[in-house]
Amino acid sequence: MHSVKVEKVSIGFDGVPVVRDLSIAIDPGEIACLLGPSGTGKTTLLRLIAGFEKPDTGEIWINGVKCSDPAGMLPVEERGIGMVFQDFALFPHLSVEDNILFGLRNKPAAKQRGRLTQLCDLLRIRELLDKFPHQLSGGQQQRVAVARALAPGPRVMLLDEPFSNIDVELREELAEEVRATLKEEGVTAIIVSHNQLESFAVADRIGVIYNGRLLQWDSAFNLYHRPLDRYVADFVGQGVFMPARVVSATSVETELGIISGSGPHNFAEGEAVEVLIRPDDIIHDDDSDMTAVVEHKIFRGAQFLYTLVLKSGQRVLSLVPSHHNHPVNQPIGIRMEIDHLVVFPTGAGRGV
Repeated sequence: MHSVKVEKVSIGFDGVPVVRDLSIAIDPGEIACLLGPSGTGKTTLLRLIAGFEKPDTGEIWINGVKCSDPAGMLPVEERGIGMVFQDFALFPHLSVEDNILFGLRNKPAAKQRGRLTQLCDLLRIRELLDKFPHQLSGGQQQRVAVARALAPGPRVMLLDEPFSNIDVELREELAEEVRATLKEEGVTAIIVSHNQLESFAVADRIGVIYNGRLLQWDSAFNLYHRPLDRYVADFVGQGVFMPARVVSATSVETELGIISGSGPHNFAEGEAVEVLIRPDDIIHDDDSDMTAVVEHKIFRGAQFLYTLVLKSGQRVLSLVPSHHNHPVNQPIGIRMEIDHLVVFPTGAGRGV
């Protein structure tokens, strides 16, 4: 039985479609992320699952119980879910301790104290219990919000952009901490994010949503290396689309040479196509006869992200260890190291 199942759900507002015939299924204990830019329907889908909106079509099931369809909805408080909002929504007049215990008001005092101790140890917030939300940093508020949502023991957690108000330097670290906490608790979770690095750090599976449609529901690795849609390829990670010509069922020829994949790409021999080239596909190699000119570079600490220009004028990206600090306009040796051949029709369309 899936913890959450969304079946062919659609909703629109004022005649404008927002979520379009969307289906996902999430297993018990799985952490899923809805990834996409602002305004694509991610938060609306989360609100549908929570019970704040009623679908125009389709059904939503939580732990085997149908919670929503066009005929009606199970109330939010009866769905067995916890929620963490973008602004954390902590009660400003309550201490951290009272915020966490808010959802346990009807439990015996001993159970309240035991649960509080468990969550404080899990999220490392024991020293914050007597403080108020305005006295906390963004990262501390996030931990408290997660603790408060987990306190009643929900089987499903919904988190709406939980890291967006956190300093950039802390986001990935906090994402990993939240993942560890959810896994420790055995909670199924759905997280909304527009940041791919956050989603990579926290999620088991990621759904890329654009214009209200689910484009791909997959692991982070497959979204990056095996995107099924040109939009997904462009949105997830960096890369360029290089002109190529099909030479066999598993190979294409590019300016960089022949690129081969492990499976058929379903394009006809001789057909003009485009190949996705990621920055980690182009390796800096001083001993290579193939060269490209450094047009631009961005320092990233351990690496430079080079924009390189080939002889034809085609640009590619390359991640290079930062001790290889080459000046702009200098040619450097490069070679390909591509394990995943991702091919698209020229101009637009879906890849295979």
